[in-house]
Amino acid sequence: MPHRDTIYATSSGTAPAAIAIVRVSGAAARRVVERLAGSVPEARRASLRALRHPATGRLLDRAVVLFFPGPATATGEDLVEFHIHGGRAVIAAVAAAIGLVPETRLAEAGEFTRRALANGRIDLTEAEGLGDLLAAQTETQRKAALRVAEGGLRAELDRWTDQLVAVAAEIEAALDFSDEDDVSEQPIAAVTAKIANVAQAIDRLLGEPPVERLHDGIRVVIAGPPNSGKSTLLNALTGRDVAIVSAISGTTRDRIEATVVRGGVAYVLTDTAGLTDQPGDEIEQIGIDRARSAMAGADIVLWLDDAAPIDDSFLAVHARADVAGRETPPTGRTAVAAKDGLGIAALWDQIDARARRLLPQEDALTVNSRQRGLLTQCVTYLHAARHHDDMLVVAEELRGALRTLDAVAGRSGIEHVLGSIFARFCIGK
Repeated sequence: MPHRDTIYATSSGTAPAAIAIVRVSGAAARRVVERLAGSVPEARRASLRALRHPATGRLLDRAVVLFFPGPATATGEDLVEFHIHGGRAVIAAVAAAIGLVPETRLAEAGEFTRRALANGRIDLTEAEGLGDLLAAQTETQRKAALRVAEGGLRAELDRWTDQLVAVAAEIEAALDFSDEDDVSEQPIAAVTAKIANVAQAIDRLLGEPPVERLHDGIRVVIAGPPNSGKSTLLNALTGRDVAIVSAISGTTRDRIEATVVRGGVAYVLTDTAGLTDQPGDEIEQIGIDRARSAMAGADIVLWLDDAAPIDDSFLAVHARADVAGRETPPTGRTAVAAKDGLGIAALWDQIDARARRLLPQEDALTVNSRQRGLLTQCVTYLHAARHHDDMLVVAEELRGALRTLDAVAGRSGIEHVLGSIFARFCIGK
């Protein structure tokens, strides 16, 4: 860290509330307690204190004060928490008083966590997991983020690093001290087998579905010709009137999106313009182009045309099953009558079943796009190493693999990504 100012911020929820927590971290944290509370309480023991203005001595609030001496704290520095009454005026008064103590300033977004990273209390994967945990809106997002925030990925990275370092040490010893009696010569096959084991473990992790599907939601696109019941189905699936429903052909001329959370999974449902080979005007053609683009980017496509789906992966739906002559669906199609709810629950079951196959398993680790890119580079190095019989080449490829593992964990080459990562955090975190 280029500076060592003492930082402070409100770390609890939006005021007003019953209790608000104001955190202070840095070398002047002890001085802040002395100036506001009179003396520093026993470490890690909650103490009720009167907080007073450092210049005038007037009473600001009565608060529970906790002092945590560094480096065994969340940030690796001296850390103070003031548990005060959660009114806006109380929070503002206490924060202003802290700001009067020399060498203190308001924290930037994510700065407490960034200091934890800089001081070795967490690694970059845990910081990213914590950011995802703060942003989690569904149960599956929470579980996936918590596994990473609690060090699940870090433990795997440490294990792979230890294994590769041991192999690299054997190779370096064989290269540098091959004439010494106490240095054993490892057969190249034994070395490459150890490298292959690590590569396979990383490949298995990369084979898991991307975590972005948890964050962004499963994209479900409703497609078909004009007047096939797409907008009515969107409204039925969401349980609200999202799209205009009309008997007039071509009512929907652009994409309409709605978000639904079911069983802890987020879905983004998209209604599209009707597909036709003879659009009526330029606007309708643009709508058709956007519909095709949405279908290309979808995780699941609900196909409402009576004709066979244009892609075998589409989920064929027999819509408007309440219309005379359409009561019996073709084999393999789910019948729905969105107006009275017929078949909607069964259709959701099919959507849910497909979505579960697209999401990471509940007990599986997940990686984000930054981590995935670096781990892919690492595997490339490892596969190159295991297919060489020249120890010098193998040693160089291992160095590259270890550099990428260090970058995943934030031990090197990560300064350029820190700003974007911590920008997602709230001020008090």
